[in-house]
Amino acid sequence: MTEEQLIIQCKKQDAQAQGALYQKYSGVLFAICLRYSPNYTEAQDNLQDAFLTIFSKVGQYSGKGSFEGWLKRVTVNTVLQKYRKKRHFDIVREDQIADEVDVEVEDNWIPLDDLLQMVQQLPDQYRLVFSLYVLDGYSHKEIGAQLDISDGTSKSNLARARKILQKKVNDYKARQQ
Repeated sequence: MTEEQLIIQCKKQDAQAQGALYQKYSGVLFAICLRYSPNYTEAQDNLQDAFLTIFSKVGQYSGKGSFEGWLKRVTVNTVLQKYRKKRHFDIVREDQIADEVDVEVEDNWIPLDDLLQMVQQLPDQYRLVFSLYVLDGYSHKEIGAQLDISDGTSKSNLARARKILQKKVNDYKARQQ
């Protein structure tokens, strides 16, 4: 079945097509969920929520642009909406940080699973801003709109995330020596 046929059948709520869509894209979308979730279990829950949203909104896909890109955007928005509803994370406002700290990580190799775990351990707000900016290429203005924060708050949260990750990377390297 071609992607176009798969989309048509999913728009008709065909269970086999939905299963095929899940099989085809669950790996890619789960990787996104892992980046935005604090742990593996929550990433699984977020993936299921994303697919429920995808199946209910597949009729809104216009056929313009990449279908995989649309799926990724729906997944990110579904996860962000979940965190917006929780609102249990602490937002660090721009005026709470004296200066933005520019942190660089050396080009030493760290296993991807360990690096992902470090990102997952970030506080929710930092993890979301870091993932949106660094991993998905959103601008601070776009992040601000997604999370209902200012551009400056997005920048300061990114700086804090980088600082925390720098410490985690340095601790990891020290343990490896």
